[in-house]
Amino acid sequence: MKNEKYLSDLYEMYLNSNLSRKNFEGMIFKHLLENFERFRLFKGNHDTWSDFLTSLYPRIVRAIDLYRDLGSSFDAYIVSLVHCAAREYNCRESDHSMTEYACWQARAKEMVLSESEPEYTESRKHVSIPDDINPRQILFLLLKSYFFVSEEFVKRVAKAIHMDADLVQSIIDELRRLRSDKDAEIMDLRERLHCQYYRCITYQKKMNNTQQGTEYHERMKDRYERARKRFYKMKKRLGGMRMSASNRMIAEVLGIPRGTIDSSLSAIKNRLASSEKGD
Repeated sequence: MKNEKYLSDLYEMYLNSNLSRKNFEGMIFKHLLENFERFRLFKGNHDTWSDFLTSLYPRIVRAIDLYRDLGSSFDAYIVSLVHCAAREYNCRESDHSMTEYACWQARAKEMVLSESEPEYTESRKHVSIPDDINPRQILFLLLKSYFFVSEEFVKRVAKAIHMDADLVQSIIDELRRLRSDKDAEIMDLRERLHCQYYRCITYQKKMNNTQQGTEYHERMKDRYERARKRFYKMKKRLGGMRMSASNRMIAEVLGIPRGTIDSSLSAIKNRLASSEKGD
């Protein structure tokens, strides 16, 4: 390790124009890189030390212009800068790590929820649709579930109820047009709900990784509690927003009284309930 006044000597050479600015900056960087043991930072990880110094280089350049000899040597000035910057670097890396943890935690849950449904075997109980449900009622059911049906499925249903597939598709497209604003609002709320979920995990992780009773711990605890309350409030709001078309909207598109839709769907519901009891 070079002497403790090495950087101060370099600084004097720079002031006396015996060392170019570019060489001065490079020699400071090299000195710090070679004297890792002097600082005892990052738990002995040399790779982290190198990454840290790379991020520190712009600050070293600025520090040369900001240094004033007010009783503290240039060596002490740079050492103080390194330790201060190291604390900030650790905080940033810790925040990044916690955020990454939160994202992966939430992503893992999403992947589990999005796994394919288990196959139903013959031994599983299933609901059969009664034969006396007429084609018009099937159409109402299809329109009610407009958001979840594909064009291929629409064609199969249209063929089964003896309707023109293009006509049925045009009715569904009209429903989608009328529902576009509401559907966009629902999708936006879902995205914000996911972000809020990530935020809750992040605050909780930060809270658990700090000592209880500290100001930072209490601040993270408060943020976590508020984020959690907002998450459940948003979740409740999303639960009350339907992706299915309303009976009023179906009646509007078909040009028939809403009561016709209400009574038909109610009749289907009652028949299915009776069929389940019979099984």
